[in-house]
Amino acid sequence: MKTILKILGILIVLAILYAVFAMVAFSNKYHFERSVVINAPKEKVWEHVGSTKAFNTWNPFIKPDKNIAISYSGTSGEVGDSYKWKGNNDVGEGVQTVTAVTPNEKITSKLHFIRPFEGEAVANFILTPEGNGTKVTWTMDDELSTMMKPMKPMMDSQMGKTFDQGLGELKKLTER
Repeated sequence: MKTILKILGILIVLAILYAVFAMVAFSNKYHFERSVVINAPKEKVWEHVGSTKAFNTWNPFIKPDKNIAISYSGTSGEVGDSYKWKGNNDVGEGVQTVTAVTPNEKITSKLHFIRPFEGEAVANFILTPEGNGTKVTWTMDDELSTMMKPMKPMMDSQMGKTFDQGLGELKKLTER
């Protein structure tokens, strides 16, 4: 029993040391990106990333809630194009608004998260020619609070799975 308590005590001390180290050493800037090459011209890819409605046909972040409520505003594919979502605890609530558009090349959006955590981020889809196809790079930039810094490795893991799922869906949808 003493051995188990010692091991447990060591694990707790290591977890605390990691958290303190992360809070001090990790940057509060958070950048995440993933890319995929799609065998289609960028104009065809743009049809699926160039507006909030198009994005939501394959958006992996809304998939966990089949009953999500989404409302759109603004002109589709232009600055101000926006959607508000309200979903279950897995999806949360927020607003995504297009802030910059270079047709067939780049779209930038501001994300305002309301629930489960208040926050803001910036997302981009960048399309570049690659061979006979199009490289799609999806980025997200955010600022982490000191208390969130220890969560960065877990965030990277979850974001990687979600971005890969979404880019895989985009690739299937576009290459049809």
